Amino acid sequence: MKLRTALVLALAALAPLSASAHKQWIVPSQAVVNGNDVWVTFDGAVSNQLFFPDHVPMRLDNVTATGPDGKPVELRNASTGKYRSTFDLQLQQVGTYRISNASAGLSARWDTPESLAAKARAEQEGKPTTGPGAPPETRGGFLRNATPAELASKVPADAKNLQVTEGASRVETFVTNGAPDTTALAPTGKGIELAPVTHPNDLAAGEEATFRFLLDGKPAAGLEFEIIRGGTRYRNAQDGISATTDAEGLLKVTWPEAGVYWLETSMQDDKTTVPQATQRRLGYVVTLEVLPQ
Repeated sequence: MKLRTALVLALAALAPLSASAHKQWIVPSQAVVNGNDVWVTFDGAVSNQLFFPDHVPMRLDNVTATGPDGKPVELRNASTGKYRSTFDLQLQQVGTYRISNASAGLSARWDTPESLAAKARAEQEGKPTTGPGAPPETRGGFLRNATPAELASKVPADAKNLQVTEGASRVETFVTNGAPDTTALAPTGKGIELAPVTHPNDLAAGEEATFRFLLDGKPAAGLEFEIIRGGTRYRNAQDGISATTDAEGLLKVTWPEAGVYWLETSMQDDKTTVPQATQRRLGYVVTLEVLPQ
């Protein structure tokens, strides 16, 4: 069971997020607050239904919080349960906080002599050699969420048909105490990131918001986003919104009503940062609170 859970989490971190029905998210108890001693509680999970924990918890190993001064803020009272993780953040400074779960790693697949022989038998018997319906013996070797050093040491020197994929994903949200600012939102220049035009904690129903999305620090054109308001458990339709970034990486969204929204995109290219990898898969998720006018 532990191995299965670990594999599910690794796949969720590295695979294109839209390829799975499972949705990753971090949700604050409230995104806009005001006070001298303010606390916000966060839930994190990977679920089938938005903001309803029903699959596995989000592991907190890579979750970080950045304060308005650009410095790390301690996660308090962190706990991981059966279906969700929770933690608190004390907002001692005025300004905007960025809470992120950023992960990166390599995945590899290769054929072994046994898997090649099993594929030959499957072909002779008219069975699939890959994908659903293929005999388990055809799968060969695999490695998930690995470092370059682990890749070098764990992949056999005689591996056949080796395929190495570099993956990186970011799941995040933002909260603001008092006046919003953007210091904590400074891009890292790695993967897909949000660079605000409209501040992510200044969103209202019926109003248009504009966000600039970056790919490795540069405007990302043509990113296709799926946008869904929470509470899907209590309605028959997803009521999703589709939107695409323009040539300048700008995404424009008019919020139909108040609520907590989930925005997701993923992409694949060949701009890897390690020589062993031939393709790169990137994903980005952000949850945003939209308030009534």
